[in-house]
Amino acid sequence: MKCDFKKTHFVKTAVNKKGYPHLKDSAGNLLPEIAVAGRSNVGKSSLLNHLFAAKNLVKTSSTPGKTQALNFFNVDDHLSFVDLPGYGFAQVPLEVRKKWGPLIESYLKERESLQLILFLFDIRRLPNEEDRKFLEWVAHSQKSMILVLTKTDKVTKNQQTSHTQAILSAFDAENIQYVHYSVPKNVGRKELIFMINDALHENLTNPIPDKDVP
Repeated sequence: MKCDFKKTHFVKTAVNKKGYPHLKDSAGNLLPEIAVAGRSNVGKSSLLNHLFAAKNLVKTSSTPGKTQALNFFNVDDHLSFVDLPGYGFAQVPLEVRKKWGPLIESYLKERESLQLILFLFDIRRLPNEEDRKFLEWVAHSQKSMILVLTKTDKVTKNQQTSHTQAILSAFDAENIQYVHYSVPKNVGRKELIFMINDALHENLTNPIPDKDVP
């Protein structure tokens, strides 16, 4: 299976496990799912629209981090993408922020079709406790992950190198797969698509069991 990211459409929004769709291919097998996570101001919507080659398919919230819901997309009838709610936005009420952890942790633990996680991270920042906690969840889920360093157009080439090493060191993840991405400069899309296809090729040797459906 190879996905070219030529045709993507929105499937549905869900706020809990009961609402998650179970997208299947023509043979009735569950589509492999890719989750996209990151802080509320990491530029997730812009990056996904760029990756999907669709101008306004992924909506940008007027209040980042406010909506604690998962948005599902079908890519080329080969992949299911889920846009996870952003975290870490200071202006979001505490009770809303508290819901993020259990929602995401249960999704990462229980979603059978989840094969790969794209962790978006602003190259200008250093990881804090929330960021490291998310990486721990990813490690515990035993899923493949690609670190997508966003907004690389905001730094110089030399800064890209030094900031990247500082981020990897702060995550204590020197061997992690990563890619630099800039939507305005059209950098990273081809590389990320190649990495996604490569990761899925390694992971998918058998059809995904449909344990989520009674």
